[in-house]
Amino acid sequence: MVIEIEKLCKSFKDVKAVDDLSFSVREGELFAFLGVNGAGKSTTINIISGILKRDGGIVKVCGEDIDEHPEKIKGKVGVVFQNSVLDKRLSALDNLKSRAAMYGIYGSEFNERLSELDRLLDLKEILVRPLIKLSGGQKRRIDIARALINSPQLLILDEPTTGLDPKTRQTVWAVIEKYRKERGLTVLLTTHYMEESAVADYVLIIDGGKKAAEGTPHDLKNKYAIDFIRFYDKLDEAERLFGSMAYKLNRERDFLEVEIKGTDEIAKLICKNPQIFSDFEVLKGNMDKVFLKITGKNIMEV
Repeated sequence: MVIEIEKLCKSFKDVKAVDDLSFSVREGELFAFLGVNGAGKSTTINIISGILKRDGGIVKVCGEDIDEHPEKIKGKVGVVFQNSVLDKRLSALDNLKSRAAMYGIYGSEFNERLSELDRLLDLKEILVRPLIKLSGGQKRRIDIARALINSPQLLILDEPTTGLDPKTRQTVWAVIEKYRKERGLTVLLTTHYMEESAVADYVLIIDGGKKAAEGTPHDLKNKYAIDFIRFYDKLDEAERLFGSMAYKLNRERDFLEVEIKGTDEIAKLICKNPQIFSDFEVLKGNMDKVFLKITGKNIMEV
């Protein structure tokens, strides 16, 4: 396991930010760590990365206890924080040089790593520019490069793509997936974009500092989300039929949604009532629905 956490606790005065939390992250896994703002995600990340001290529990990263071998762990971890930690007084290049120097990376070794990251993140045009003159997306690319400059085993991404344009988001994820596939990089992700969590290997949802649910995206969707058939034709016929069978319906101006229990049920309905299935689509339950069902909150509104 790359991360092993048992009964982690952290309080700030009377507020329990993390309350008896346990989970583990496997090597090479994309692990989505979800919760609304204030759920305890950033506190947990700050403990894993050595910024905060825990009140209780066990935390191991890359097989090492974070209190016994903090320097070993720091050399194996890269972090992209929710708010950029780049030095605004320096150029993008100097930010990367200063970060690399913390790991003893200088000269030709630094140039090799920078050249690789430049190819992946298209940094050349922005490296010599002052940080204050870079756009949000450009700064984020430097943040990603900074986190990868030491070739970490674990990459922690705390809402890495919030506010980015679609092209920059796509670039960031392409780089992360390349490192995962080619180097076995392990990724711990927090995000408010549920489509990003949908491609994770495993998902943990916390609420009020406690574990609320966990599992693969597929398992969570099957357990907590609801599938729909959306009809675009013969709406009146479909409404009468499914209404008579006590299905839950949602009629809008140009479509009718029928709540169903799964794909097996769809097949049976089509066989029995082919006349109404002329223009329709099946909408699988998604991670937004899962999150709302588990926490009772919309992650984008909290």
